[in-house]
Amino acid sequence: MEIKPGEVIADIGSGSGYFTLPLARAVGGAGRVYGVDFSPDMIRHLNRRIRDQHVTNVVTVLCAADDPLLGDGSVDRFFICDTWHQIDGRPKYLGLLKKMLRPGGEVIMVDWKKANTPVGPPIELRMAREDVVQEMEANGFRLAAEHTFLEHQYFLVFKGKGD
Repeated sequence: MEIKPGEVIADIGSGSGYFTLPLARAVGGAGRVYGVDFSPDMIRHLNRRIRDQHVTNVVTVLCAADDPLLGDGSVDRFFICDTWHQIDGRPKYLGLLKKMLRPGGEVIMVDWKKANTPVGPPIELRMAREDVVQEMEANGFRLAAEHTFLEHQYFLVFKGKGD
C-alpha cells in the first residue's frame, strides 16, 4: 500500500482491529487511523485493544451502516477489506467517501473473489471484481492499480476521476 508516515487512513469495517493496529504502526505517531465500524461490540473490543496496547494514534468511530461519519477532506486513504457487500446505499456512501478524501486520496478495496474457494464467506455474499469496478467507476472513481498476489481475493486501488 506504500503507506507513508503521517497519513490518515480510515479502516472501514475495522472489526477487531486486525488491520487497524498494523496500519497505525505504519502511519506512525504523526499519522492517524480511524477504526470505523457499525457494531458497538466491535468498537468496544477495538477500544480495549487500543488501551491495552497503549496505541495513541487510533480513533474509533461507531458509524452508521450508510455513513462512515468522518469529516470532509479528512482522509488520505480508505481501506475496505471484506466489507463492501455489507454497506447500505453504496452510491450515497461513495459520494460521502469522495467528499471525505483529500486530493490525491485512494480507496483500497480488498474482497473475496466471486468463486468457490476453500476459505471465505458463502459465494452469495461476495461481489465480483468486475461489479465493484463498475460501481466505483459509475460513482466518480477510477481504477488506478490492481495487485494480483492474493489467491482468493482481489486487491483494487481507486482514485477520484480527477486525481
